[in-house]
Amino acid sequence: MDTRWKPNVTVAAIIEKDGRYLLVEEQTRDGLRLNNPAGHLDPCESPAEGCAREALEETAHPFKPTALVGVYLSRFQRPATQEDITYLRMAFCGEIGELQADRSLDEGIVRTVWMTLDEVRASAERHRSPLVLRCIEDHLAGQRFPLNMIYTDAAVASLPPLPA
Repeated sequence: MDTRWKPNVTVAAIIEKDGRYLLVEEQTRDGLRLNNPAGHLDPCESPAEGCAREALEETAHPFKPTALVGVYLSRFQRPATQEDITYLRMAFCGEIGELQADRSLDEGIVRTVWMTLDEVRASAERHRSPLVLRCIEDHLAGQRFPLNMIYTDAAVASLPPLPA
């Protein structure tokens, strides 16, 4: 085997307010899907920083992670291409700020939507992955871990980024 297997590292914001969860409706290769505000971890950022960035880009709301909800490993096979993808997701809950109305949503994000748990469960066939509901259910169950469960060495931010 010439190449090493590496999962895609993603971060997700589990945002709850008044019994509703903030999801994004996004255009994907598999059609219009619902997801937690989430995305890939970028070079030179900690997982919490990546989560805050992704939440802002996808919802136009500032987000401050305050706890780790969980770490999740999942595998997905794209039906059309049989592409095999593994994701390592770190999900955070935290504090949401006011909508920045002048900010546009990230490319591919059609809209944001606040949903009750029942609405999230009823829309499971439209979820980008089974982790959408799993993370919300873990949050609802009170699963919280301190942010320092994930250590980010200073070299992550201090070394220059690797060439693309």
